[in-house]
Amino acid sequence: MLKVLSAMKNNFRQYGMLLALASAMILFQVLTNGVLLRPMNMTNLILQNSYILILAVGMLLCTLTGNIDLSVGSVVAFVGAISATLMVDMHMPAFYAMILALVVGGLIGASQGFWIAYVKVPAFIVTLAGMLVFRGLALVVLQGQSKGPFPQMFQSLSSGFIADPFHGEMHILTILIGLIGSIALVIGEFRKRRKMMKYKFDVLPLWAILIKLVFLVAVINAFTLVFAAYKGIPNILVLLFVLIVAYNFITTRTIPGRHIYALGGNAKAAKLSGIKTERVMFWIYTNMGIMAALAGMVFAARLNVATPKAGQNFELDAIAACYVGGASVTGGIGTIIGAIIGGLFMGVLNNGMSIMGVGIDWQQTIKGLVLLAAVAFDLYSKSRNR
Repeated sequence: MLKVLSAMKNNFRQYGMLLALASAMILFQVLTNGVLLRPMNMTNLILQNSYILILAVGMLLCTLTGNIDLSVGSVVAFVGAISATLMVDMHMPAFYAMILALVVGGLIGASQGFWIAYVKVPAFIVTLAGMLVFRGLALVVLQGQSKGPFPQMFQSLSSGFIADPFHGEMHILTILIGLIGSIALVIGEFRKRRKMMKYKFDVLPLWAILIKLVFLVAVINAFTLVFAAYKGIPNILVLLFVLIVAYNFITTRTIPGRHIYALGGNAKAAKLSGIKTERVMFWIYTNMGIMAALAGMVFAARLNVATPKAGQNFELDAIAACYVGGASVTGGIGTIIGAIIGGLFMGVLNNGMSIMGVGIDWQQTIKGLVLLAAVAFDLYSKSRNR
């Protein structure tokens, strides 16, 4: 029992946010008379928040360095405008237009990363300028008007679902994916435990592992059954899964990931230890530009039109997702999984309050208070550990 309590204490940020997300879902499930967890609403919850979750993955790397990116909402609008111009006006095939849009996003991120990393202009100022510049350029490209519709292939990026070869009343392939994922989770957990025991690390008791696995397997299969009862797994959820796995691997298992945490923990010490901090910072913002471009295409595909007002306040939602998900305002602390949980928590708040008919004014107020409480908790916990 002591080992279990110790593990929960050491991972309080992640467990606490997970419990907060579960509590919010149960609360709104009751308050909305069961509407929140209906298959169609759960699918819409993912579709409506997918672009914020993509931005949160990129933003987490920025927050790990103790910085933020205020330009991502404007980049979303600008890349959406570029995509519309290429596909609607110039009739470029969707695949090539998407590649070109990602390149544009990368160049935008690289240009901002150059000023931040090598000229040493504060990230807040560079990205604030970027917010104004790219919002203006989106207006210029679209000439103040909306542009669409997009080709079907592009629309499927955001509104498509994986095909089911079994053609049953429920989406059988989705159920099979849930079962395969559950088996992979169980095998992975036991392999990890065996490896830790081999190197004499402390591990949780077997009963605690089994309780944890039963809970996680139940959650995975409950959600896949919910999706299977509607149209199955959305394409965008597959894309999100790939991004989460890839970025979680990069940040936790690779040398560049360790360099990012080291830079956020103590920039001077990181530089003295041989880490090329300028290069790390440059690539973080280049990556943020690419992620903003991807989010811009997903948002434009969902609306099936590019508008100059697209992406408004997206930067605030992405930043809030990271901090609510456990990232530290001073840098060096935070995880990709935490940012995703934080984004989902804010999405459940939005969705639940909308179903209940709470006005946008009170929604903004409550979300602001949640963000303030998350940051205050971070600062309080740090002060106790000093």
